[in-house]
Amino acid sequence: MKKQVISMIILLISFVGFSQKAMKSDALFSDQTPLEIKLGYSNKDMNRKTNDSTFIDTTLEFLQDEKWSSLQVNLRARGNFRRNECYFPPIKMKIKKDQYQGTIFDGNKTMKLVLPCKLESENNDNILQEYIAYKIYERISPFHFKTRRVNIDFSEPKGKKIKKFALKGFLIEDDKRVAKRHEGKVFERYVHPMGMDHLTSVHNAFFQYLLGNTDFSVAYQHNGKLMYSEADKKIIPLPYDFDMTGWVNPSYATVNTTLGIKSVQDRKYRGFKREQKYFDQVRKEFLDKKASLIEMVASFESEFTDPKEYKNMFDFMNDFYEVMEDDNKFKKSIVDESRTK
Repeated sequence: MKKQVISMIILLISFVGFSQKAMKSDALFSDQTPLEIKLGYSNKDMNRKTNDSTFIDTTLEFLQDEKWSSLQVNLRARGNFRRNECYFPPIKMKIKKDQYQGTIFDGNKTMKLVLPCKLESENNDNILQEYIAYKIYERISPFHFKTRRVNIDFSEPKGKKIKKFALKGFLIEDDKRVAKRHEGKVFERYVHPMGMDHLTSVHNAFFQYLLGNTDFSVAYQHNGKLMYSEADKKIIPLPYDFDMTGWVNPSYATVNTTLGIKSVQDRKYRGFKREQKYFDQVRKEFLDKKASLIEMVASFESEFTDPKEYKNMFDFMNDFYEVMEDDNKFKKSIVDESRTK
């Protein structure tokens, strides 16, 4: 508990000057202890019978104040790639006000639920790796999605039988909650990356490079959203979905060979060319936060089922800092690789 309090103080100090509006929806995410939930539905039906406007109704049970409670939720599969490739598709969740009011979910009308993809031994470790990525970005930028881990007692009907799974997952708040917290709004039009805020864009680009992520586009809002800050008149990127990265390195990862890489663990800087001062400032921020980031990542080691999954992730982070700490590597791998179009 002491370490968590110290980490929160460090996080608040890092973001002095960025006002954030407190909301009821924050209560769900203020406690980072995994929330125990029970959920059940047919994955086949979820994949085949839901779309942007068609949902499955089911009951979600959750443990609050040492008591089990329940509410009705509407679920649909999301994500074109994962809903085709995964046994457990990622979920978009909607909850009506008369259901969430007065519960730990109060204020969260819409959320995402991230689940393991395949029925594999490392599936829960992959979830933990992606969750940690969100925790890293929380320390990099005040403009981020809040998340909360869940331990899921999952029941799937299989004919006359029920198949049980013990899954790790996490909830992601809705983009409208992020925008409201910063007194902004979600921005859904195409914007060239150079029309976005320079500093937060470089924060995002360095973070994506840390993860070894090439599966994103800020311009077309692929695996990311945009927020318009009404106070600063700036457009700010909000990254999400980090499974298809070198950081997670899942079995189902596909490689964009047009970028000249052969593996998702081959890093490729995808940020745009901006004034050198932004590169220097963000580089210094990452270096200044190295010790706290490494400590935070290391705090999850005991929760991994396979020690190799943790080691690969941790080593991948150290490789990133080898670039950050070397002037020549930094110039060659990031500054010189910056996109101009």
